[in-house]
Amino acid sequence: MIDHILSILIFFPALAAMLGFIIHKDSIRAYGVAIATIEFALSLWLWFLFDSNVSGMQFMEQLPLVPSFGINYILGVDGISLFIVILASFFTMIGLASLTDTKNIKNMIITLLFLQMTMVGVFVALDAIVFYVFWELSLVPMLYIIGAWGGPLRIYASVKFFLYTFTGSLVMLVGMLFMAYYYYQATGTWSFAILEWYRLILPEAFQLWLFVAFFIGFAIKVPMFPFHTWLPYAHGQAPTIGSVILAAILLKMGTYAFIRFSLPMFPDASVFFMFPIAILAIIMIIYTAMVAYAQEDIKQVVAYSSVSHMGVIILGTFALNVEGITGSIFLMIAHGVVSGALFLLVGVIYDRRHTKMMSEFGGLAHVMPRYATIFGLMLMASVGMPLTINFVGEFLSLLGFYKQSHILTILAGTAIIVGAIYMLTAYKKMFFGNVTNEENRNLPDVSKRELLALIPLAIITVWLGIYPKPILVPINNSVASIVQLMHDKSTTEEAKKRIPNLVKGEDVKTLEKEAH
Repeated sequence: MIDHILSILIFFPALAAMLGFIIHKDSIRAYGVAIATIEFALSLWLWFLFDSNVSGMQFMEQLPLVPSFGINYILGVDGISLFIVILASFFTMIGLASLTDTKNIKNMIITLLFLQMTMVGVFVALDAIVFYVFWELSLVPMLYIIGAWGGPLRIYASVKFFLYTFTGSLVMLVGMLFMAYYYYQATGTWSFAILEWYRLILPEAFQLWLFVAFFIGFAIKVPMFPFHTWLPYAHGQAPTIGSVILAAILLKMGTYAFIRFSLPMFPDASVFFMFPIAILAIIMIIYTAMVAYAQEDIKQVVAYSSVSHMGVIILGTFALNVEGITGSIFLMIAHGVVSGALFLLVGVIYDRRHTKMMSEFGGLAHVMPRYATIFGLMLMASVGMPLTINFVGEFLSLLGFYKQSHILTILAGTAIIVGAIYMLTAYKKMFFGNVTNEENRNLPDVSKRELLALIPLAIITVWLGIYPKPILVPINNSVASIVQLMHDKSTTEEAKKRIPNLVKGEDVKTLEKEAH
């Protein structure tokens, strides 16, 4: 079972989803929660078995699919992907546990289990075609969730989401096919294995074009400015569970793919495009933060806030050093926890009032004190308050990019100030002052079922803000090997200068220690 634990993590939810069709609708909620809990337990077991001192891939599986063209079923997990897999299983469990009664709830739960299969598949696939299949399949359940259970503009939002991401994926596929062809030209054999592609040293001109092809697919998924326009519609029209999964997991596919594909395969191109991408990320951080401030709908505030924080993740990723990339991966996890919790909290108040307009509220702290406390904690985490989970990721991401550009990092740091302004303003409108709307006077505080979903997120937010080491160590080891690979493969002087040589650094430290 240990030898095939990754395959079990992928296909167990899909098998359970198919069996779900024969489960009675009165039992389907308990069935879905039970399956998601087992999946989460398996992901924790994976963490328990994982050797944090090993930087490379672990639990690898390989099975030939189309060997004549080098297409194989290859799976593996390292410190970069391990915790995103755990996050995916955790939020599926939390989402199903907090799911309110809705039309066709059986179809919703089956769809979420199929979506979980695709999410885990993306983060453990080590063959480009297998990765692409899971990447594309993830669109279908989310399209259905938004289109079937969304708001009044759900069809427009779901179609826009699908067309944007599908178009970007096709451009990415062209890049993958060229990589396989180049590998064939270099070695005489076809291969779509990502780890084998790492061995290729491409001419800089090829790197630039291929980087752009992959960038389009990944940037739309993040989504980066100016490709971000599909996300507010998707969040605004999606049901609560759709927004939670989208923010917590699906957006991370793009940032994860940058680290898995773009950086180690195209190090020279990564350095060449580092500052243009950093400028886009900073525009993304500041512009969407200002748009968030202008919103009257609390869900749109959280949606634009989510885009702004993704900009910090991009900035850390393209710091091209261990601190920045480690920080960006940690911030992926932190952003998933915090934004997922905020969307759940928005869903709590929407279930009671069926409105998301902040003008309809005011004084909720008097009526719903537990709700106000949890919302306040997550809001503080969102703006990067020290001793909360986001602070660790944001600090490391900005520290990493500070080594590349002081001025751009200072500009990006203004996002923390702007983020505090719009988040605290939203909190003031909703929770402080007197209760002016009579409909809000008798609102029930969070229920036991809602607390069951929110309390673990609050604990994780504080725990990993105070003691992030259990997650940072495995991430740091895997990132260090990626950065060293990038340095070794880089061919330009600029790339050699921008990407640190960690082996040399360790040699210097050893010599200094011996001298002392």
